[in-house]
Amino acid sequence: MTHSGPVIVGFDGTPGAERALREAAGLFAPRPALVLVVWEAGRAFEAATLPERVLEMPPAALDVRTAFEAETAAYEAAQRLAEQGAALAGQAGLEASGLAVADDATVAQTLVRVARERDAQALVIGAHGHHELRKLVLGSTLSDLLRRAPCPVLVCGPAHES
Repeated sequence: MTHSGPVIVGFDGTPGAERALREAAGLFAPRPALVLVVWEAGRAFEAATLPERVLEMPPAALDVRTAFEAETAAYEAAQRLAEQGAALAGQAGLEASGLAVADDATVAQTLVRVARERDAQALVIGAHGHHELRKLVLGSTLSDLLRRAPCPVLVCGPAHES
């Protein structure tokens, strides 16, 4: 099966994600790439609309307008991060653009959805350190990607110091 879309690089600004960009460039340059930042939309609205009794806390100072401003700021920060990742990918030799996308349900599901929509040639993600919680999160993200991805998946482990 031949895919005509870009290489999609999941990016979160961590050293592992930066390494994944460099490795992707080494393998796929000068192909087009989409540096994708997945962000959690709706968090500020959840905080503004939760009943105070459920939280057993005093009423929040966050109203809907403030929540909207917080959501806008979160999106803009995610888009800036995507553009920074695209600049790094461009310096490494990929023809890259950046995109921030609100998550569907999980990061893996969002990456898979965008890979299908864009007919991605490959999905590239960076592994994080060895912290136990990170292993669990990466494990489920990686497991979902490997099961559902419509294209090859490249996972770059963390750089090892010599």
